[in-house]
Amino acid sequence: MTTSAAALTTSPPANRPVVPNAVLGTLIFVVAEVMFFVGLISAFTISRAGAPAGTWPVPGQPLLPAEATALNTAALMLSGALLLAGQVLWAKKRPVARWVVLAAWVLGALFVVLQGREWSQLLSAGLTMKSSRLGAFFYLIVGTHGVHAIGALVALGLAAVQVLRGRLEGGLFFGAQVFWYFVVLMWPIIYARVYF
Repeated sequence: MTTSAAALTTSPPANRPVVPNAVLGTLIFVVAEVMFFVGLISAFTISRAGAPAGTWPVPGQPLLPAEATALNTAALMLSGALLLAGQVLWAKKRPVARWVVLAAWVLGALFVVLQGREWSQLLSAGLTMKSSRLGAFFYLIVGTHGVHAIGALVALGLAAVQVLRGRLEGGLFFGAQVFWYFVVLMWPIIYARVYF
């Protein structure tokens, strides 16, 4: 066996960090999704800036409930902080970490439910995708974020099951964390840009 063939068959040095496949795959996905959201928010910004004076938001259309959405936002931000705390606690206080991760999931689910209630109220007040550019952009941007939040909740729920069972396997928990942090950190940008 030649030296180069031997080098190919040996494992990496023990001090070299290895990123789990779930984390690497999620990071690649998140980078692509950040670019997607940048495009959506840029299109929204250009459309809003190009609207004639007095036509944005459309007269007669309901205003977005920025104050009420602050509660949703707080629930989501707290969820991200609790997930981070759960990871830190995992090494020292596993029973506490289990409940903290579960609380993070519950707060994330609360965010999705409150967003759904908000959509229902806006739809019944007449704001639809066809009613105005604001409605179209609102449902496209916030809806896309909502789909990501639901997907991340599923991943986080599977990871929470691992945590509740007392074991972390295959990078699922850490991949779910990356996905959830993307959802959490993308929301304040959307909230600040679309709602105000």
